[in-house]
Amino acid sequence: MKFINYLESITGVGIYPLTSLIIFFVFFTGLSIWALKADKNYIIRMKQLPFPGEENA
Repeated sequence: MKFINYLESITGVGIYPLTSLIIFFVFFTGLSIWALKADKNYIIRMKQLPFPGEENA
């Protein structure tokens, strides 16, 4: 039996792709907004976190 046959037997299976798309869109939209509005000093500090004593080499 093919996998599609299992999916067709599930009631309301069409809502799962839509839900996944909405979660994906909301997450990356929120992340993009946060990245654009984040304090630039915070971003610089986090960028230098692994190597606090080094300048860009």
